[in-house]
Amino acid sequence: MEAINWMEEVKKRESNILEETKRFLQIKSVLEESVKEDEPFGEGVAKALHFLLDKGNDDGFTTKNVDGYAGHIELGEGKELIGILCHVDVVPEGDGWSVDPYGAEIKDGKIFARGAIDDKGPTIAAYYAMKIVKELGLPLSKRVRMIIGTDEESDWRCVDHYFKHEEMPTMGFAPDADFPIIYAEKGITDVELHQQPIQGTDGDYVLTSFESGRRYNMVPDYAKAVLTVKEEANLEKTYEKFLNKHHVKGTVEANSNKYTLTLEGVSAHGSVPQKGKNAGVLLASFLHELALNEQARQFVTYVNHYFVEDTIGERIGLHIRDDVTGDLTVNVGILSYTHEKAGQIGLNIRYPVAASIDTIISTIKKQSETYQISVKHFSDSKPHHVDQKHKLIQTLQQVYQEQTGEEPTLISIGGGTYARALEAGVAFGPLFPGREEVAHEKDEYMVVEDLLKATAIYAQAIYELAK
Repeated sequence: MEAINWMEEVKKRESNILEETKRFLQIKSVLEESVKEDEPFGEGVAKALHFLLDKGNDDGFTTKNVDGYAGHIELGEGKELIGILCHVDVVPEGDGWSVDPYGAEIKDGKIFARGAIDDKGPTIAAYYAMKIVKELGLPLSKRVRMIIGTDEESDWRCVDHYFKHEEMPTMGFAPDADFPIIYAEKGITDVELHQQPIQGTDGDYVLTSFESGRRYNMVPDYAKAVLTVKEEANLEKTYEKFLNKHHVKGTVEANSNKYTLTLEGVSAHGSVPQKGKNAGVLLASFLHELALNEQARQFVTYVNHYFVEDTIGERIGLHIRDDVTGDLTVNVGILSYTHEKAGQIGLNIRYPVAASIDTIISTIKKQSETYQISVKHFSDSKPHHVDQKHKLIQTLQQVYQEQTGEEPTLISIGGGTYARALEAGVAFGPLFPGREEVAHEKDEYMVVEDLLKATAIYAQAIYELAK
């Protein structure tokens, strides 16, 4: 058979790829808990799922909607199944964008939108990769199935439901992280902590409320605290000095005996908390310097003691690392407090292969007791890795090297992709080496050239795995 120029095939479809990517990104598919049986994660997420399934139907693929939780688009015949695991849900857009987060504007060779790199842009790349293989009429001995999730950014209820009803692929990849190939992923646990209400003495300041963070797996870029003061206070200068010291922005609003403080941090993915500036943790560290009421003092002291300037769990006794996946990381994704109900804390912990979830939870429990804080609930997704000699990895390495001319090194990450849902699954792109990591950040984008290059890589990979 004559050699296929995969990039040339992509270029023939470039205008369609970009147009469909824009349309897809313009759907605001953020989680909304729903009472509708066929839209379990809200209207926007359902609309994004239908967008892909309808497109699959129109292009002659076999499609299935699995109760609104997930869906799939399938190509080819055979007993074995190659899986491509994507997701249509996105994290909330957050604040501070310079463009419309759902405008899908293309400028300076980039397409800007929430979900551009995580994971809607790569999903369209993988879809068109399947479409190219189909339109070329290439002979396949295996089926290829794009599995479409709808709750990846939260609790993975989509894939849990899907695999209760549908078969598990023989092997596959998730276009949801970095190139060349991610063969190892850290374990992920979300830990919900509750403070026991405390009857204690009031200080000069009473913390009425504190809010920071929308999701466990995002570094909060905004925090707000409301204080009631007994006597006239002048917080403006003190707070301004604090903001300047930490190179962040914020506001102070005084109204009679109440002060409202806000702080703007820098958002980042929860797997790399060191790349952000956690607004909640920073604001808590400022409040720690005030003479607060006893309950609030315990809450902010806990945050200040264990999490200020520490994203690897060293202060709380969780500094664990291994040679495969590196350091354990801790992101304080949610901080919430009211004077009536006390505090709640949401931690997103990414732990290496060498770590034990039992040790992690028992350590947190022990370190939190002194502050009248306890573990209310935790979830756990175990670490995942595939043997370097597996056919899947060998094939993808060959494809990547042929398409890019670069060394197909194997890497590990703290992020969690759908690849861990497979016995033999890896994350494969779309972020190329040297590119800026902007998933979950304001002004998220994907370089158009990279979108097209990824499409060519995925097309060849699909063919090589399924031929």
